[in-house]
Amino acid sequence: MRIAPRAQLDDGLLDVCVVADLNKFRLFRLFPTVYFGRHLSIPEVEYFQSESLRVETESPLDVYADGEYVCQTPIEVTVAPRALPGIVHPSLTSF
Repeated sequence: MRIAPRAQLDDGLLDVCVVADLNKFRLFRLFPTVYFGRHLSIPEVEYFQSESLRVETESPLDVYADGEYVCQTPIEVTVAPRALPGIVHPSLTSF
């Protein structure tokens, strides 16, 4: 799935995709567009990039990262440049 089709590993930006309240039928009908990154043209989808993000909710909500519980809202998220080391084959110019 291409939830954040404009995301780059090395641009120092968070890619955020927010989906407004959709009824189950419309969500089910539009879900296949996510596989090809075409959901960004749907009016209920807001997509933006930022160096940091703060999420606040009326009441605390659980926050998960990569399927693991992290904390509860409010939360601030930033990019940590070069925090994840990696090895890339010389023939690859981009991810």
